[in-house]
Amino acid sequence: MFMTPAARIQAVIDVLVALDGTQQPVDRYLKDFFRARRYAGSKDRRAIAGLVFDGLRHRSSLAHRMGSDTPRAQVIAALLAAGDDPATLFTGGYGPEPLSEAERAAIAATPPPALPHVTGEYPYWLEPSLLRAFGDDLPAEMAALQTRAPVDLRVNTLKATRREVLAALQAEGFAAAPTPHAPAGIRIPPGEGNATLAKSPLFLSGAFEFQDEAAQMASLLAEAKPGMRILDLAAGSGGKALALAAAMNNDGHILAFDDVPKRLAPLRERVTRAGATCIQQADRRGGPLWGDGLFDIVFLDAPCTGTGTWRRQPELRWRLTPARLAELTRLQDWLLDDAARHTGAGGRLVYATCSLLPEENEDRVAAFLARTPAFARAQPVDFRASTAKTGTDGFFASVLIHAPSGLRS
Repeated sequence: MFMTPAARIQAVIDVLVALDGTQQPVDRYLKDFFRARRYAGSKDRRAIAGLVFDGLRHRSSLAHRMGSDTPRAQVIAALLAAGDDPATLFTGGYGPEPLSEAERAAIAATPPPALPHVTGEYPYWLEPSLLRAFGDDLPAEMAALQTRAPVDLRVNTLKATRREVLAALQAEGFAAAPTPHAPAGIRIPPGEGNATLAKSPLFLSGAFEFQDEAAQMASLLAEAKPGMRILDLAAGSGGKALALAAAMNNDGHILAFDDVPKRLAPLRERVTRAGATCIQQADRRGGPLWGDGLFDIVFLDAPCTGTGTWRRQPELRWRLTPARLAELTRLQDWLLDDAARHTGAGGRLVYATCSLLPEENEDRVAAFLARTPAFARAQPVDFRASTAKTGTDGFFASVLIHAPSGLRS
């Protein structure tokens, strides 16, 4: 059984309407949506999901084309951009209701020239921040974030080498290639079949994890070595902790914690699969595992706007508000101060975000250093990655050394 093209279009509209009323990630919402519609075959699901993601990536320009930001108008504009005639699909029945006179007039009209934030597909209020980050490169960076992201993998060197995993993936028919920067990374182009990677015997055996190359590179900046004590202070689902465990060759101790326990829930299974025996989860702050100045490295991948992940999570660009950005910067300051308390003398505090915004990156580091004179940058230049420049998600990291006056040269 399969859906008609018109029924697929109606499903796309339904999903876009629902996404306007939820904070649920789009990929998770789509899983629930299709679970309730077993009649949708694999081709239906793939087509609907593709149109939903494309609609979110190009929401601003699609709304501009029709002079309306309703999901229905955006889908009509998307069909026009693809060279399709919306009238053949908007026919009623299982498909969308027929085009109105106003919609037909909008289709026939020539839209006015689009402003930069429209073609760049970002909220207008973010333009000053993005110009601070990219200057004249802003159009190229925003265009890069409108593309589909590849699938990046990190080979788990506790169990395999990159050469072994590459050969095995290529034998399974994947167009796998080494990432250009991260030494344990593998990149697979976006396309059909990538969903099967999570069911691959290689993945189930712990030979690789899903992790963008920029995040892999940021983990390397920690310079984790065997025997160290490391605190992963905002661990999420544990991707950085697993990368650090591999860098330490499982020799040492990593304490993984997140203020939102459900984020950390997948780590137990991931640790078992990866064989990362040096990782211990903490379900609360405090206690003997948390002593002040106890850690050689504190890795803080702070909660952030996720602006660097807009290729993968295009809904985030439209959900962000000035109030949410202000809330996040306050949280980032608090977490930096907490991370500093746990960083031992001579230790490294790695502050990282998957954000493009200076307010969450350079500004937070500058404010921290101004109020915390015992810390200094390890290098004069922070790590910055972006889709146009490095082909990765957008990412920022700054390495800060705890150098009390007695340790300063």
